[in-house]
Amino acid sequence: PAPPQGLPSLPGGSQCPGDGPGAAALRVPARPMSAEVAERRSPAAAETLRVTPEGDHVLHVELRPEKRNAMNAAFWREMVECFQDIGQDSSCRAVVISGGKIFTAGIDLVEMGSEFMMVEGEDVARKAWNLRRKVREYQETFSVLEKCPKPVIAAVHGACIGGGIDLISACDIRYCTQDAWFQVKEVDIGLAADVGTLQRLPKIVGSQSLVNELAFTARKMMAEAQSCGLVSRVFPDKATLLQGALDVATAIAARSPVAVQGTKVNLVYSRDHPVPESLRYMATWNMSMLQTEDVLKSAQAAMEKKGPEDVTFSKL
Repeated sequence: PAPPQGLPSLPGGSQCPGDGPGAAALRVPARPMSAEVAERRSPAAAETLRVTPEGDHVLHVELRPEKRNAMNAAFWREMVECFQDIGQDSSCRAVVISGGKIFTAGIDLVEMGSEFMMVEGEDVARKAWNLRRKVREYQETFSVLEKCPKPVIAAVHGACIGGGIDLISACDIRYCTQDAWFQVKEVDIGLAADVGTLQRLPKIVGSQSLVNELAFTARKMMAEAQSCGLVSRVFPDKATLLQGALDVATAIAARSPVAVQGTKVNLVYSRDHPVPESLRYMATWNMSMLQTEDVLKSAQAAMEKKGPEDVTFSKL
């Protein structure tokens, strides 16, 4: 049957993620994994991302290690391709995204400047039309993170500048190291942030005044990142940060994927809609999802005093 009207399509145009390929190798120590997961690889070699399985149901995405993880033209395309594939990967249940030497220096101005300064078009209207199309394409680079039904954890160490704020604001959970710092940099290069920060950050940070200050002045934010709600946990260094993020991802992956992914879809929907409408949406969602075998399996495990880790849930 057709999905209820108004339910958002997941990557690939379906209402539930299907099978898809996984990922390639990374330098982070991998946890034991099944032969099936070990055989999964990225559909194409990505120059700006590394993806590796961490156990059976967690993927670790590492940003471009060169040029302080600056976001070049390939990055904007490969992020969309990567997370659309992850959305379709029935084995993946949670994702951790991290950086190399730092999290990211933001947009690669040297490479990307010409994309906006040399827009094709015979007159102002046609140039504006083409520029708007480019901006919409770049917005999708980070919107794909929240469209992906798998929870995404951002593990930030060092600098997170400009486009990095756009990226992490589209993630579901944000952790950082004690030395991490954050900067909405766009006004310093003569533009208003246009790929997600101004739309998502006010709904994450509890103070509109603080969001306005950061966006108007481009000042660095450090210690207050946790107190204002941008991140929920702070770790002493990168090693403990990655371990903590992977541990949480593993805990998420141990739960029913029907429950977890349905929770994410409804959290994102509720953020953007009134409570009464979101409740109707939830009822429509669960009129089918409550019929999953995962409910019976979870109830049986609880009666036997077992945890979710002891239950084998089918792929989704």
